[in-house]
Amino acid sequence: MDSFAGLSLFVLVAEARSFAAAARQRGITPSAASKTIARLEERLGTRLLNRNTRSVSLTAEGEQFLERCRRIMLEVTAAERELTDAHAAPSGRLKVSLPLASGLMLPVLSAFAHRFPAVELDLHFSDRLVDVIEEGFDAVVRTGSPADSRLHGRNLGSTRLRCVGAPAYFARRGTPQHPDDLGSHACLLHRFPGTGLIERWPLTAHEGGQETRLAPAMTANHLETILHMAIDGHGIACLPDFAVRDALDRGVLVSVLDPWSTEQSIFWALWPSHRHQQPRVRAFVDFMAEHLLPRGGQCN
Repeated sequence: MDSFAGLSLFVLVAEARSFAAAARQRGITPSAASKTIARLEERLGTRLLNRNTRSVSLTAEGEQFLERCRRIMLEVTAAERELTDAHAAPSGRLKVSLPLASGLMLPVLSAFAHRFPAVELDLHFSDRLVDVIEEGFDAVVRTGSPADSRLHGRNLGSTRLRCVGAPAYFARRGTPQHPDDLGSHACLLHRFPGTGLIERWPLTAHEGGQETRLAPAMTANHLETILHMAIDGHGIACLPDFAVRDALDRGVLVSVLDPWSTEQSIFWALWPSHRHQQPRVRAFVDFMAEHLLPRGGQCN
């Protein structure tokens, strides 16, 4: 600690260009400050400061050493802040971007709000790929592989799309045994609200990536609408497993074409890497990792 105290005192003297001013900040005498710096120079084997009766200036070695010492001071300050924050209760405004998957997100967000009432949630639901840093988000939840080197990420779990329909629909129209059979079935399609693009059904029926031809019976940009129409027997839908899990468990939907639907999507929590991770951000990421997809996002 004596060595560290000497470094911090050197920074004070170098920035103030005065032993007296640095001594006042430290609560010691100018003589004691001068002796501490002299011991530091003796240990390093080089002169850091030029002294005269009126002023103090840095030598070339002192200039170089000052930059290193400043970085050390910043690292120590950051370490102390992290340890302090580790024991601080999460609080303050938390701006988060979330995907349009309210059935998955809302129960977890509500539980988070109960667990951390001092955190003010500022929630933005969108399928748009937001710029986390430029738009001032503390964190985002999204699928796909993280590609922004400015962000840290944590895997929250994986999901996959399931082709489902009501038992009454399959009794009426027959059960498809191969993706090619979908051409003669009523397909309920999902359109991404932000782009207007139709979400593809990831069925690996053919080599070379040829997509299966679908016969649209309805298109909607709202997952819950498609789920409701599928349960009511209007056709086959391709929906995330977390959205259909309850309906499958209750038997109001049946899963088909599972051998051809193996592609997985990973949910990630991302946050700016250049910022110190605030307790509220750490709490949010940890909570989402524990509760968002507790069964790995898979339906059995």
